[in-house]
Amino acid sequence: MKRQVYLDYSATTPVKDEVLEKMIPYFTQSFGNPSSLYTIGQNSKQAIEEAREQLAALIGADPKEIFFTSSGTEADNWAVIEAAESRKGKGSHIITSKIEHHALLHSAEYLEKRGFDVTYLDVDSQGFVDPAALEAAITERTTLISIMFANNEIGTIEPIAELAAIAKKHNVVFHTDAVQALGNVPIDAHALGIDLMSVSAHKIYGPKGVGALYIRKGLPLPSHMHGGGQESKKRSGTENLPGIVGFGKAAELAREGLAEHIEQVTALRNYFINRVRAEIPDIHVNGDIERRLPGNANITFEFIEGEALLLLMDLDGICISTGSACSSASLTPSHVLTALGMPAEIIHGSIRFTIGDFTTKDDLDYTIERLIHNVEKLRGISSVSKEKGWQIYGAV
Repeated sequence: MKRQVYLDYSATTPVKDEVLEKMIPYFTQSFGNPSSLYTIGQNSKQAIEEAREQLAALIGADPKEIFFTSSGTEADNWAVIEAAESRKGKGSHIITSKIEHHALLHSAEYLEKRGFDVTYLDVDSQGFVDPAALEAAITERTTLISIMFANNEIGTIEPIAELAAIAKKHNVVFHTDAVQALGNVPIDAHALGIDLMSVSAHKIYGPKGVGALYIRKGLPLPSHMHGGGQESKKRSGTENLPGIVGFGKAAELAREGLAEHIEQVTALRNYFINRVRAEIPDIHVNGDIERRLPGNANITFEFIEGEALLLLMDLDGICISTGSACSSASLTPSHVLTALGMPAEIIHGSIRFTIGDFTTKDDLDYTIERLIHNVEKLRGISSVSKEKGWQIYGAV
């Protein structure tokens, strides 16, 4: 049987055994509709409230500020579109960055078609939004700022507290997509001054098909799904009971093991990056090396096509990505790496490796062994090389 090494934890994570064990009864025995008044329905409702408390504890929120959705994408759409639309009387200007997830960028494009003005902030070569640039972009018509907590491709962690403070100073609603940050960095929504925050279960060893939106207490945000009035009349539709229960358990495990997770995964990431730097020439690590997600290693390999390397690594049983999982099938250069100022031909040689709780040092040693072989093989047949004039971009 071919060996498999999974290094795409930013795309999705396996469901942990403890999470699956918690979910199973809610498919079979404790299956009652949470809106029903009889006992098994009320037991289901209580299970949802327990999950709400578990997620709230992970992000420093009140359980009443947690609203479950079908995904992080739905949470992004809800937060951005409804926050903007409901404040149109005050103004129709919103601010975001050029490196947001497409769930956010496409929501912003939708709003532009409805008459909103959107400012897309530049980032520096490491992927950071400049707080001064954010403040300079605010006008009297600005009603919403949305900047992601941590980038899904390069792992850069934004200065969220500082950005949120600027928004508050100007009485502007501040939203952050924290799908990648959840379970990877400490989050205290109240202390950080966040108004709206999107999260997802399947990035923290929970099930797919369930996310949540944090809505700061007292912040008006209209419902975006109408029907039976579930989720305190904010998000109608019969709840994904097993998914929500699984999300709650995953959040509990993430909170209890956060410090250990960060230490373990960061050490493995640094080991991997240091060996690749030492053993493979003409590479560049994208994003800030310190202020980045624990498991993220986004690396450009000069003189090769990332898709070709991905396929060779897949033949070796190694799962990696050429960018975000949602757009990795596209031949369009990564909008994130483009925003960093990288040339298109260099971007196409970029690979995202993301490490998680089940990654071992042996997995990384095997991956590096195959990387050395496959990069050398591809460069040997490449029609482009240093000798033929391809300029090295930030090689380390």
